[in-house]
Amino acid sequence: MSEDKLFDRVGRVFPSGEVLFRDGDAAETMYVLRSGRVRVFKEVNGREKTLAYIEAGDFFGEMALLNNKPRTASAECVEETAVLVIDAKMFEAMLRGNAEIAVRMIQRLAKRLDEANGLVGVLMQKDPKARVILGLERAAEGGIVLEDGTVRVLTDEDQLALEVGVAPEDVRGVLQRMARLGIVEVEDTGFLIPNVMRLHEFLEFLQSRSKS
Repeated sequence: MSEDKLFDRVGRVFPSGEVLFRDGDAAETMYVLRSGRVRVFKEVNGREKTLAYIEAGDFFGEMALLNNKPRTASAECVEETAVLVIDAKMFEAMLRGNAEIAVRMIQRLAKRLDEANGLVGVLMQKDPKARVILGLERAAEGGIVLEDGTVRVLTDEDQLALEVGVAPEDVRGVLQRMARLGIVEVEDTGFLIPNVMRLHEFLEFLQSRSKS
């Protein structure tokens, strides 16, 4: 079946601001993003925390479909968005009949496992400063690389604090110190990291001082 015929069958267009699903909803469908942009977020302590932005060509919502559990986050269109809405039966048929889709799914699951292992490594660090820096390094891996090589990370201080298990005020203190050194620039929507390698060098510097 051609892509256009598939869209005619299961495609839908949603306006900006449309919520596709909410945290806790039963999972009956997954989505393939054809155009537009989707924000995945979760409410923590009454505040929305952005977990990721989904770009055209990617898919999302499949994990709840695979494990038959409720959604663990919400998804909202941040601009007019066209998606393929795939139910469980079609999803299984696609996996069985299309090797490329199956391989992409395996790659996605492997990436998530790698990310989970990386987070475990961060949380095993006793020094909260090390957790913050390693958390930024992890975030930078999925950041937006600008023309000059600077990496834009779309997360905020509270979200970073939540991910690395450090008090928000301690995260703020580390970020302020790195901002003074030109390692990180704090923006309203996240952070700018001019040179990711300097994060690692700063961490090594702190660790060497703690050993001396």
